[in-house]
Amino acid sequence: MNTQNVEQAYQYCLNMAKTHYENFPVASRLLPEHIRKPVSVIYAYARTADDYADEGDMNDADRINLLDQMGDNIHSIYSGEAPKETLYIAIADVIKNHKLPREPFLDLLTAFKMDITIKRYKNFSEIKNYCRYSANPVGRLLLHLYQQATIENLAYSDAVCSALQLINFLQDIMQDYHENNRIYLPLDEMEQYGITEEDIKNSRNSHEMRNLIDSQIHRAETMLRSGMPLGKILKGRIGLELRTITLGGLRILQKLEKNREDVYTRPRLNKLDWIWIISHVILNNQQPVTKATA
Repeated sequence: MNTQNVEQAYQYCLNMAKTHYENFPVASRLLPEHIRKPVSVIYAYARTADDYADEGDMNDADRINLLDQMGDNIHSIYSGEAPKETLYIAIADVIKNHKLPREPFLDLLTAFKMDITIKRYKNFSEIKNYCRYSANPVGRLLLHLYQQATIENLAYSDAVCSALQLINFLQDIMQDYHENNRIYLPLDEMEQYGITEEDIKNSRNSHEMRNLIDSQIHRAETMLRSGMPLGKILKGRIGLELRTITLGGLRILQKLEKNREDVYTRPRLNKLDWIWIISHVILNNQQPVTKATA
């Protein structure tokens, strides 16, 4: 494969990682330099699939067709065919150099197809199953990239990634509903707390809605903390990156918990938040930050 084409492909992925806003760092300078490019490739792949599922005015059949084409490209790479498109040139190089498994790439596509075809989830088991495809594959690919994909580490990673996905759901309640007609709150728990779809549609900030969100915050925090040992298992800058991400998740949960007047406000991490996060990472002091754990 042409070296110049490969470098151009990596630069394409790095640019995508830099130009899209994310609450959590992507291919940050906390990572060793030789890891940043492969991480940006995984991000670019997921970002592309996400855009196919959500962006533009395509109908559902066309969206699914594009995701199927992504899957065909992945299968072709593993069959030994040389890709021609920029993104897949980078993916093929990462797969070759780091011996990444095929399944997580395909699992991500399953999640984005679910985004297109499934708009409501009956219970938390269904939401957790969605996280298995939407979030967990990214962590698994990263562990393979770091050559740390032990059974124990994969379990910790799944917990962290699923928790971060739940946190994103809590941040994006209104965006998911109004832009994509999706609700990622369990329907049975909504009913338990007396919350209807109309409450979400009209952004009603009732005591019942606050209680429902508090329960989701507690669940996400419990799950996130259960995976936090991975941040100490992974040594060096990789562990530092993971601790930064998990503390970023806890900080967002704190902001969500403080939104007593408006559960629909989307919190973002600012400079003061990042100072707090980095200082706690350095001090290795991951203390409870929400009332749920007080």
